[in-house]
Amino acid sequence: MLHEEIKNKIKEAMMAKDALKLETCRGMSAAFTNELVAKGKKPNDMLEDAEALVVITRLAKQRKDSIEQFKKGGRQDLVEKEEAELKILETYLPKMMDRDEVKKIAEAKKAELGVTDPTKKGMLMSALMKDLKGKADGATVKEVVDSLF
Repeated sequence: MLHEEIKNKIKEAMMAKDALKLETCRGMSAAFTNELVAKGKKPNDMLEDAEALVVITRLAKQRKDSIEQFKKGGRQDLVEKEEAELKILETYLPKMMDRDEVKKIAEAKKAELGVTDPTKKGMLMSALMKDLKGKADGATVKEVVDSLF
């Protein structure tokens, strides 16, 4: 289980004196505990892999948002730290589809639904996100849908 694997990575990072990996893994472990408590479970329970992936995806999105904000604020030191943490988080996430793969699926879905009017973009976006959940980044899907109209 992914939750168990993270606990083992914390021990490995401590032994290797890898402060960044240790901090990132501890953050994931804390987020797992928060998720368990939010779901009404005991803090020492384990999350299922699908639930753990949702938590890690949320953490990765937070890092991406922080990177963007720190770049705007001219804080390159914090950008580098967040990027390093993001890289560690992404090792636990499944590989996301690239833009070209998403575009092929989006074009097929657009034809399948018969969407020609730009006002129906939301319907197409909704159908695509349902099909591509966990396989493609929402921002990439939105970009592709916008480019189709």
